[in-house]
Amino acid sequence: MNRQKRVVTIQDISCFGKCSLTVALPILSAMGLECAIIPTAVLSTHTCGFKGWTFRDLTEDIHAVSAHWQKENLVFDGLYTGYLGSPAQAAMICDFVKDFRPELVFVDPAMADNGKLYAGFTDEIVPAMAKLCAMADMVVRTTALNTPNSVVSIGKVIAEGATNVIPGEVYAEGTMRTFASEEREHIYTLLAANANAIEQKYGVKVKVDISRGYPSVTNDVMLAYEAMIVATDENITVREMGRIPMAEDFGYYTECYPSLFYRLGVGAASGGSHTATFLPDEAAMDYGERMMLRMALHILNK
Repeated sequence: MNRQKRVVTIQDISCFGKCSLTVALPILSAMGLECAIIPTAVLSTHTCGFKGWTFRDLTEDIHAVSAHWQKENLVFDGLYTGYLGSPAQAAMICDFVKDFRPELVFVDPAMADNGKLYAGFTDEIVPAMAKLCAMADMVVRTTALNTPNSVVSIGKVIAEGATNVIPGEVYAEGTMRTFASEEREHIYTLLAANANAIEQKYGVKVKVDISRGYPSVTNDVMLAYEAMIVATDENITVREMGRIPMAEDFGYYTECYPSLFYRLGVGAASGGSHTATFLPDEAAMDYGERMMLRMALHILNK
């Protein structure tokens, strides 16, 4: 008779909220798995949208439970982790993986959303969680390099290998775009943590070289408002561009002075900018000159 598959899930208990062990335990059991648990903490509610929630740390119990299970020679086919309350807990789960060697390690690095750490976390949780992710067979969220506020993409990979031959060196090149310098700094931390985790898991050397790039361009709200008034007086149609994760040396000015960055349309017939066939209608320069002149006089006459 085949033994029922056994999985242990290690994460918090939120007394209110559809998350964590409250949800994981019944779902895994309904899937026909024998489910064991190790609670990492007990919270009165989850931390999203609630204030004043209580938190009881159960770090000391993790090692005690694990030690008892080892004495009982318990075997687990799978490990599923969720919210871990501290870097110390993440390190303990790494030890758990080494001690019990489950066939499948599934890690949900529940520590941040949209590029921001959950309440109660400091930056130390990032490298600790990265080490745990490096031991996983499957990771969800993948430490959230791409979020609604940031994009990280790899567009060039060079690996001089062959079929069934692992290359001795791989070169990857990409780009990063964010809306704010703070988000960019956060991604720098995540990339460094991921590189460290890859080194530890595969015994390789990873070198991360990041060009700091231009600072974010932030328009002055009052200047933007005044520019729209001037443009309307000049019968120039104004369209708000919205937020764009762009790189522009004009960002250095916005860090020092109230500034305004805008684009002057030259018509669809001119072709695409930054292409060999781009041929703008020079009549648009008259509008641009008048616009800048009126803006300068408008500011100087205030």
